[in-house]
Amino acid sequence: MSTYLTRRGQLEEYFDRTASQTWARLTSDAPVSGIRATVRAGRDRMRATLLSWLPEDLTGRRLLDAGCGTGALAVEAAKRGADVTAIDLAASLVDVARERTPPGLQIDYRSGDMLDPSMGIFDYVVGMDSLIHYDAPDMARTVAGLAGMATRSVLFTFAPRTALLTVMWTMGRLLPRADRAPAIEPIGPKDIQRRLKTELPTWTIGRTQRIASGFYTSQALELTK
Repeated sequence: MSTYLTRRGQLEEYFDRTASQTWARLTSDAPVSGIRATVRAGRDRMRATLLSWLPEDLTGRRLLDAGCGTGALAVEAAKRGADVTAIDLAASLVDVARERTPPGLQIDYRSGDMLDPSMGIFDYVVGMDSLIHYDAPDMARTVAGLAGMATRSVLFTFAPRTALLTVMWTMGRLLPRADRAPAIEPIGPKDIQRRLKTELPTWTIGRTQRIASGFYTSQALELTK
């Protein structure tokens, strides 16, 4: 758990103090560079994929957006009638999410740890690109923690180990430490599935979908109770 807590602290500092404005711009309609445009398009496709794995009518269902960022997924789930709690380590991004939420939608935005037990139990838990900075053991344990808060399904994404991501990961480690963003941790799909079967023997691994868009590559995985 100490590794998870250490990484959590690094992520909070980076996204709250260093990358907040960049991230807010990336997730808006503002013009961005060609590279960031591919990331934006990939994230849009991934969000649509995860939402397609949820019921169209979420009335009366509780949903946790674990690592909500600027709130795009939380808003779409709330539009379907879900009782949404959206949490992120970066308080500055949560503030942006509140500002962008359309009038009339009630979303419980929080800043803090996605594993906070005080939030209660949910029907669905979604973690879009919020676990990609954790290594495989920590990711599996964190997903297991989220599963302990869910009664129906957990949907999350990871960075699949590909040749491109491995090269990018290696190059990133060569940068001076002060210049590094928290590294994405490429993980083999079979590795994370094997670990999840050990951590969550009563859960079923369901659908999976990889989205590749320029400099964005992420893979969604569904766990059902």
